[in-house]
Amino acid sequence: MPKNYILSPCGTSLLTNFTKDGAQRNLIYKYANAKNKSDVPEADRAVLAERIEQLALEIETAGYEQAQDMSAELNSIITFYGGVLPKANDFHLLVCSDTWLGEVTARFVSKWILRACPDMAVVIHRQEGLQTGEMTSFQWALSDLVKKFYEELPKYKAAGYEIIFNLTGGFKAVQGFLQSIANFFADETVYIFEKSDMLMRIPRLPVRLDAAEIVEKNLACFRNLSMGVPYKGDVTIPETMILSLDDVVELSAWGEVLWNEAKEQLYKAQLWPSPNPEKIRYGPGFQKSTASIGPDRMRHVNNTIDQLNRFVHDNKANLNSLDFKALKGGKMAPSTHEVDAWADSDARRIFLHKEENGCYILDKLARGLH
Repeated sequence: MPKNYILSPCGTSLLTNFTKDGAQRNLIYKYANAKNKSDVPEADRAVLAERIEQLALEIETAGYEQAQDMSAELNSIITFYGGVLPKANDFHLLVCSDTWLGEVTARFVSKWILRACPDMAVVIHRQEGLQTGEMTSFQWALSDLVKKFYEELPKYKAAGYEIIFNLTGGFKAVQGFLQSIANFFADETVYIFEKSDMLMRIPRLPVRLDAAEIVEKNLACFRNLSMGVPYKGDVTIPETMILSLDDVVELSAWGEVLWNEAKEQLYKAQLWPSPNPEKIRYGPGFQKSTASIGPDRMRHVNNTIDQLNRFVHDNKANLNSLDFKALKGGKMAPSTHEVDAWADSDARRIFLHKEENGCYILDKLARGLH
């Protein structure tokens, strides 16, 4: 039986459905974007707390049919499983808004799933900045969400999970965005068809984003922004691909998709020039030492240089995979430091040294010292 990774954006339908008190319903809408409980005035907070307490009792005893009526998210999850949650080791990621009420409703959805099937793994992800009250914050949040998907979803795919985007619940803006990127991440997208109990299932379409040409023309810019390193050159990539706030420029959600779709292909092709020549340069023997490695190894080398670029920008960002450390003795002179290029039975290190002007010179790729 295949395992499923089911992503469900969560809205506030649990709070608003069957709320007979109009004042309570109006307050839910009014404070839908309140980040914290303390942001709501005390009198209104007491009214909302009353509804939350009432809902806690309702969800505690709700059967399948009642749960489907109460929650758009639970309706589609239950329908996906054919009416009854199986004793399965599926993984559910509940993505809620960065708000008090958003997290409250996601916790109730999680509580019901785990009561119905304790074997399920359920994680609530409160995405920082994900709220519809401020567009810039919302766009930054989507960009971070895409980064999370690229980091985590390939691991689940490799472990045999089917990736399902359940887009019945949640805010419309979040639903629309997730539907747009589903073909890059999900094996299947599911919805409850309007005013029915039928589950609409949309398989992954054979969509290919021809990103390599755009990225290659602006490679240094993409490499720096993807690592959170300021780029000093002209930013000539399309405006929809970047986010700018004050002096901070990063890739937008669409920029992250474009970059990740192109990166694999480009990084396997060759050793690319330094993304930051003022801080990282190649010594006379470095390119020669990488000339005979295969495409997958070349990808590792380019990725390592990106991580080194991040480290040079911020010494606190010494990622575990980089393993930047000083050499003992002078066996690899002029190299004084080393970093991991890749770690397996045929591991290699990049040896480097730092010049007086603060620039790191990559000397060569070679086996580590023992």
